[in-house]
Amino acid sequence: MNNNPMDMMAAWMKIAASYNEMTLSAGEVIARRTMIMASGAMSAPDAMGILMEKVTIFATATEQASVAAASGADPARITAAALKPYSTQTESNLRQLRR
Repeated sequence: MNNNPMDMMAAWMKIAASYNEMTLSAGEVIARRTMIMASGAMSAPDAMGILMEKVTIFATATEQASVAAASGADPARITAAALKPYSTQTESNLRQLRR
C-alpha cells in the first residue's frame, strides 16, 4: 500500500473522473432507453435484460471489490475494482444504443 498523499490523491482523482464519465454515459443510456420504451419499441425480453444486467453487474462489482480487499488493496483500488464493471457495462450499452 502506497501512503504517499500525492499518489493517493491522484488515485482518487482518477476514480472521480471515471465515475463522472460513467454517470454522463448512464444518463444518455437512460434517455435513449426511455425513448425506446415510450415509443413501444422495446420487447419484453429486452426489458427483462435491462433488469437482469443490474443484478449481474452488482454481483460482479461486489466480487471484484471483495477480491481486491482480500488481496490487501488500498481503498482507492477497492473502489476502482467495484466501479469497473459498472463503467464497462455502461459504455457497452451506450455503444449499442448509438448504433
